[in-house]
Amino acid sequence: MRLFIAEKPSLARAIAQALPLPHRRYREHLQCGDGNIVAWCAGHILEPVMPEHYDRRYARWRLEDLPIVPREWKLRASVPPLVSSIKMLLRGASRVVHAGDPDREGQLLVDEVLDFLGYAGPVDRILIRDTNPDAVARALAAMEPNAKYRPLGVAALARQRADWLYGINMTRAYSLLGQAAGYDRRVLSVGRVQTPLLGLIARRDAAIEAFRPTPYYVVTAVARTRAGAALPVRWEPAGLGAPDVDESGRLVREETAARMAATLRSAEGRVFSVQRKVHVEAPPLPYSLADLQIDAARRLGLSGKQVLDACQALYETHRLTTYPRSDCSHLPEGHLAEAREVLAAIGSSSPELALLVAEADPSLRSRAWNDSKVTAHHAIIPTREIGVAVIGPTEWGVYDLIARRYACQFLPPHEYAQTRIDLDVGGQRLVATGRETLALGWRVALPGVESEDDQKEGPLPALEPGDVVTLPQADVSRRQVEPPKAFTDASLMQAMVNVAAHVEDRRVKALLAEADGLGTPATRGGIIETLFERGYVERRGKSIVTTPIGRALVASLPAAATAPDMTAEWEAAMRAIAGGSETMDRFLATTTTQLAALVAEAKARRALPPPPPAKLVASRPQAKSTARRSLFPRSSRSGRR
Repeated sequence: MRLFIAEKPSLARAIAQALPLPHRRYREHLQCGDGNIVAWCAGHILEPVMPEHYDRRYARWRLEDLPIVPREWKLRASVPPLVSSIKMLLRGASRVVHAGDPDREGQLLVDEVLDFLGYAGPVDRILIRDTNPDAVARALAAMEPNAKYRPLGVAALARQRADWLYGINMTRAYSLLGQAAGYDRRVLSVGRVQTPLLGLIARRDAAIEAFRPTPYYVVTAVARTRAGAALPVRWEPAGLGAPDVDESGRLVREETAARMAATLRSAEGRVFSVQRKVHVEAPPLPYSLADLQIDAARRLGLSGKQVLDACQALYETHRLTTYPRSDCSHLPEGHLAEAREVLAAIGSSSPELALLVAEADPSLRSRAWNDSKVTAHHAIIPTREIGVAVIGPTEWGVYDLIARRYACQFLPPHEYAQTRIDLDVGGQRLVATGRETLALGWRVALPGVESEDDQKEGPLPALEPGDVVTLPQADVSRRQVEPPKAFTDASLMQAMVNVAAHVEDRRVKALLAEADGLGTPATRGGIIETLFERGYVERRGKSIVTTPIGRALVASLPAAATAPDMTAEWEAAMRAIAGGSETMDRFLATTTTQLAALVAEAKARRALPPPPPAKLVASRPQAKSTARRSLFPRSSRSGRR
């Protein structure tokens, strides 16, 4: 008997559908007609044990016990029924087929179960990126030895253990320092991802507080053509140097602006150049989870966690959308054959979407369909199921976004013309820019998008080089440099994805760009929620800002703990381990040495600065036992970091 072990029940069902009938359903597995069995995990069904499971003395938090570094790592079952079921099924298996997702975590979560249960028999690896029956059948015919992919799992295991070492030791160290300073029993949680994210927010808050508004001046005019058409223009202070222009090219001297406006009034000029370029804009790709969370935050006001919860309901409960925890924006080419049915399902969900689907052309093929760019999962799209009548308003809002992005793939390109006209007025350069929509195309599917771009600038009158214009009036407007904006749900999620943009060091920036940012698509929303739960951040309207506790923690921690550099270095190490040029033991030895230095620095402090006044503290103190359990949530695939 072959035992397939899938990462999750939905994948198990897809595999079973490609195996011979009849199928018999049991609580924790499916038996197929050829005697093969398909079992499943539920993400990670094992979790690292807490320090007190290694030694009872660690149940009490003490600085002198740190750092805690296990000699032999232990796991415990977080979903005991599934572990027990797989253990029983392994007894009758002549061969195991590893059907975890084709990424590092997917490799680890089945490998660790087999190792935990002591299985030593043959193991094949099946890589399924598309759950369509034909794609699963092709994957079944192309299985490989699991040993080829085990280094991926080792890399994920190295990351898991390093996160344990860092989170456990740093959290205990700074919680104890906080208690010594009067923070009562509050747990000051420190993590490799959550703490750099907190640092990012704290630095933004500090920049806003330190900001001092500075004025600058803009000279504008309305030129008139010989035919009487109006042409809004602005003067470009090109060629001016300090102290007239700042580093961003803004005019900062009011006298210069006033003098230039006076020079331009009633002047005559000529058209120096006319540049008109037609742009053809392809539709945006279907959503990855990160893209969806950012868009839903902007358009629907939803947090990352709310979006993920809605996606999980649409996928698991209603079967209206595909697997949500995806970092991919492309689709398998085989899915194109289902386009008409998916569009029909979208059209049945609302009259508005029915009108949109009527405009779609299923024969069109966008750049979304590309097998070579599909990763562990494809983009999030609607399924052929019909049933939106039973979903709530939040799920509907998310479904509507997903459906519209999918429909965009079957609409023509958006076309617009961008025009720039340069004027020469007495040796001064004035510029007019305009934008004109030529064909709305896919933007008909996304109401409001056109207003963000097209309405900023309208079309310009037709002019040719050498045409004469007059400037009956020129004005000076006083403006102020805007302070940095506080983070919102959308911008904070975007910052986690593009954290490299917030780093100065070129090497770290490059590593972070390769690492796809802070956290994963599946964990980012939860990490942000963790900051709220810990009382480190709070909402002020739509803004997310640090609390006094959050700012105090960031100020107390070493810079290495509040910057994303560690994530960058670890990601580089994970890739090296997966590629065979590094070992887990060497990486963990280096990590332990670095951790020992951080713990020693914490011990040298003896205590943190006193806590802020109680009325400023945003959250209730948490019992240590609750906080310790929450470091490794049972429902998480890879844990909070």
